Amino acid sequence: MKTRQATADRDATLAKTLAPEDVRPGDYVAVLDEEYECCAAAWYCDPPPHADKVIHVRLRPREPEPPLRVIDACLPFVYVQPPKGDGRTLDLRAVRLARLDRDYARRVCKLLQPKKKRKRRK
Repeated sequence: MKTRQATADRDATLAKTLAPEDVRPGDYVAVLDEEYECCAAAWYCDPPPHADKVIHVRLRPREPEPPLRVIDACLPFVYVQPPKGDGRTLDLRAVRLARLDRDYARRVCKLLQPKKKRKRRK
């Protein structure tokens, strides 16, 4: 009697953190985290000695976005486009990107595309 072991058709892949100079048009990327700056006086509610300091806070997106395709880059700015909707410009000084596996990104983008309605023949 043969037993069949259930295995995935595809091996799991890993996203790779990108340095800004490694971002290329055609890459599929995801935002890992974003950096925000705020005034230390507002953060600590302290009197003026901390007023001129800036606090840097890195936050992960609450809702992961679909894969973003890099359309063009002029460092530190990168123009990206999601599978649906309009593109936008990212400032790489404030966001950290990861390069996604091309096959993974294409499969996800294909699944997110609106379904085309078929015409019925009479």
